[in-house]
Amino acid sequence: MSVETDSHGRLYLSSKLRQKYGKKFHVVEYEDRLELIPIDENPLEAIRDAAGDAFEGESIDELREGAREQAKKDAEAGFARGKRSGEDSDK
Repeated sequence: MSVETDSHGRLYLSSKLRQKYGKKFHVVEYEDRLELIPIDENPLEAIRDAAGDAFEGESIDELREGAREQAKKDAEAGFARGKRSGEDSDK
């Protein structure tokens, strides 16, 4: 299938493709091509479907807070490793 952009750079997808994949896409740019990755209308529900019951009963706020806490722990651990590495090179 081929599509062309209009004078404003817009792509038009057939109604059949929009019904199958939705109306929102993430555009991924590679050196030699672009890819359109469908974005689910309810991304959290899509993640829950993909992950099974791993996030069962957790709200977006709870998931966000958990992600922030984990990012903070990871950053602190990376800082500690970097500090130890710097001390080792001083010797």
